[in-house]
Amino acid sequence: MAYSIEGSTGTWEVVVGLEVHAQVISKSKLFSGAATDFGAEPNSQVSFVDAAFPGMLPVLNREAVAQAVRTGLGLNAKINLVSRFDRKNYFYADLPSGYQISQFEHPIVGEGKIEIELADGSTKLIGVTRLHLEQDAGKSLHDQHSSKTFVDLNRSGVPLMEIVSEPDIRSPEEAGAYVKKLRSILRYLGTCDGNMEEGSMRADVNVSVRKAGEAYRTRCEVKNVNSIRFVMLAVEAEAKRQIEVWEAGETVVQETRLFDSNRGITRSMRSKEDAHDYRYFPDPDLLPLVLEQDYVDELKSKLPELPDAKKSRFIDDYGLSAYDASVLVAEQANAEYFEIVARGRDAKQAANWVTGDLFATLNRTGTTIETAPVSAENLGRLLDLIADKTINGRIAKDVFEAMVDSGQDPTAIVEAKGLRQVTDTGAIDAAIDAVIAANADKAAEYRLGKDKLFGFFVGQVMKAMAGKGNPALVNDILKKKLS
Repeated sequence: MAYSIEGSTGTWEVVVGLEVHAQVISKSKLFSGAATDFGAEPNSQVSFVDAAFPGMLPVLNREAVAQAVRTGLGLNAKINLVSRFDRKNYFYADLPSGYQISQFEHPIVGEGKIEIELADGSTKLIGVTRLHLEQDAGKSLHDQHSSKTFVDLNRSGVPLMEIVSEPDIRSPEEAGAYVKKLRSILRYLGTCDGNMEEGSMRADVNVSVRKAGEAYRTRCEVKNVNSIRFVMLAVEAEAKRQIEVWEAGETVVQETRLFDSNRGITRSMRSKEDAHDYRYFPDPDLLPLVLEQDYVDELKSKLPELPDAKKSRFIDDYGLSAYDASVLVAEQANAEYFEIVARGRDAKQAANWVTGDLFATLNRTGTTIETAPVSAENLGRLLDLIADKTINGRIAKDVFEAMVDSGQDPTAIVEAKGLRQVTDTGAIDAAIDAVIAANADKAAEYRLGKDKLFGFFVGQVMKAMAGKGNPALVNDILKKKLS
């Protein structure tokens, strides 16, 4: 989908590359045995290695390596059997050692690709440049004291995957779709929980603008954006700022910026360092990481079905539209819920109930699919009651709401409330006769050709039967009696 921004000098194209920092799901840190639990008391999960005590040596976390390989495989990327850890040198208060152990020239994962889906139904491939492992820094707390900054080292040493995209993204929508799809893949793999609000996944957004056919112009990096919506807003805000700079006859300066979500603008943080400023060199305490192909193949054999494959299966096996399949596979838990509901039933009907009534209920009640007030098994039983004509579609909506309130089995609700569908033609005949008699003038108009009144009569009969009349029988008998 074409996207551009009109400036006073014409049309500008937006160029975006994303660096996503994803916290690895692991019980211990990248180079120490300290815990990684979120929300622990400050500085309660810090080993001597994390605090950079003299003489402490890093020991690589095997599971973090496996998680990086799984992620690379999930991104259709090249797994580098030989990689290396380097020291990235810079001083910051929450980095006790004065350097970060990362990967630079030899990352564990090389080039890959992610297919994103856009609102108009189109798809686009976004290249992945690399994925490398690194340790996280601590956290500076500026709001604990009026004149001092506190430091919490619980996050120091937590394993991160930095996933770097190619500058293939051309709009805020594409940027949001990329982060959403990447998060979905990571969650399916179980390598990162993707909770951006907790900081376990965050994005650095690199933005530049150019005129059609130009080479890339200077980019700026918007640091630590912590929601998909803010990623999209940051792209738009920074692109507009850069266009104003260029059109004023000035030059965009390469720098690191922050997104101010309250004001919807980016603001300068610091001048952007080039790679040579970090004085990278191989970490002398860590040998090169060497993997066997058999090890990679074994991890690959145990990967779960990923979103793209699941979407194709939902389309082929269940006959769903591409849109419905995309909605259902975006989160693994949603897909699993749907499959329980759809098993042995009308899959399209199941999809409509899950993406419609259920999702609306989750939004209204602030619950997740894992804590849904209606279980997948009970929703499936509700569809069975519709299929065997115990209840009709309108009554099913009422039963569903009662299920939301009580969590009960739908059969119990139907029996307790006397909601079984009326299929007794004698009862339907009597209700229709009463409605026609009460609306003789409208019956006469219908017989003279005013066909639109048929809907009125159906509504009146169903109302008289408290919505429990079998719709097909009501329609059939009513047509005969009105004619």
